[in-house]
Amino acid sequence: MGLLDILFGGGAKAAAQLKALYEAGAVIVDVRTADEFRSGHIKGSINIPLQVLAQKTAELKKKNKPVITVCRSGNRSGMAIGVLKQAGIEAYNGGPWNSLERQIA
Repeated sequence: MGLLDILFGGGAKAAAQLKALYEAGAVIVDVRTADEFRSGHIKGSINIPLQVLAQKTAELKKKNKPVITVCRSGNRSGMAIGVLKQAGIEAYNGGPWNSLERQIA
């Protein structure tokens, strides 16, 4: 397992887990800015920038589904996990949005 796998939870097992969560109905939350989101995103994902995520946790909690967070590199999505878990939401770091998009295709 490489350093990036350790930092961002990568590897085949993690990829399979994320794909299974997605197929079971997990919500993908892209925590990049609105401009970044407009430049490309996973179809069906919702954009909630990291800066306002704490204000939107009640909205996500109502969905009663696990959340997979994504961003450009995996850093902001990793920070988002802490916000979501603190709010009692089951959350997973999907890392870079374009990598997750390939994993779930």
